[in-house]
Amino acid sequence: MANKKTAPGSLHLALPATSANLGPAFDAAALAMKLSIEIEAVPAADFQIVATGRDVAVCEKLENHLILATYREALQANARKVKPLSLCIRNQIPIGKGCGSSAAARLAGIALANHFGKMGWGDSRIIAEASRREHHSDNVAACWMGGLTVARMSGGDEAYVACLRPKGKWPLLLAIPDQVLPTEQARRVLPDQYSRPDAVLNIQNSMLLLAAFLQGRHELLSPALEDRLHQPYRAPLCPLLPCLQRLTGKHGVLGVAISGAGPSVVVFLDPGTSAQQTKMIVAAHLASAGLNAELILTSIAARGARAKGGGSHR
Repeated sequence: MANKKTAPGSLHLALPATSANLGPAFDAAALAMKLSIEIEAVPAADFQIVATGRDVAVCEKLENHLILATYREALQANARKVKPLSLCIRNQIPIGKGCGSSAAARLAGIALANHFGKMGWGDSRIIAEASRREHHSDNVAACWMGGLTVARMSGGDEAYVACLRPKGKWPLLLAIPDQVLPTEQARRVLPDQYSRPDAVLNIQNSMLLLAAFLQGRHELLSPALEDRLHQPYRAPLCPLLPCLQRLTGKHGVLGVAISGAGPSVVVFLDPGTSAQQTKMIVAAHLASAGLNAELILTSIAARGARAKGGGSHR
């Protein structure tokens, strides 16, 4: 995409999928994955969309389109004229399945408003604007910055973000079921209060998780992924999780976590074993349990969102 010529007045975007929470780092950390949505936008007489790839019906539907709704909202909130756009979308990100599709859409809308509205926002403001609308700064930060990010909002207009580069190789296997799981539904099953021991364990494991990534210590991943704040309550909505957790420590599986709010699951693979072989073992394991899932081999994306066009951020 970086080598493709961009038409005058257009903007070309590529935004990666993300996996948030990562077990104990609930609402705090996320990583970017090598799956993306690519968007080419050009000024037009009326709004129109042509889409290919995953979930074409959702991507092409003009009514309540998240990218365009965010684009309009950002321009109107900053007293800018809303210019109709023609979008060409090529999507690889599963929608509504815990892979950061809404964060990518929000960021795309903000990036389009920033470009065509000539607002001159930098990374921090773009992340904050998208996070305020998305309510998940972890996913937004990982999508925009790439790698592994830790993020939190400070008020409505600022996000504190730390972007980390994991040491060594961290191959991933994404297990995607057929059904979707709205984030609101996944939130409703969580308790209003937690015990001190559960909160302390999650803090400890979050720190251990960051150490595992930064030091390339794959052996720490299994204990570091233990969570008591959201996964035990969401497991009935995400049956892939308990099923795949039984493979931890076997056949090249380092650890397993719900991806975002689910129902997809991210499996961390041992880089010293055959990813393809592990994928086949996982498929057989799921089949024996009567579960179906699409399995995609991927890895952590070092780069976040990329844009090409006059006035783009990268």
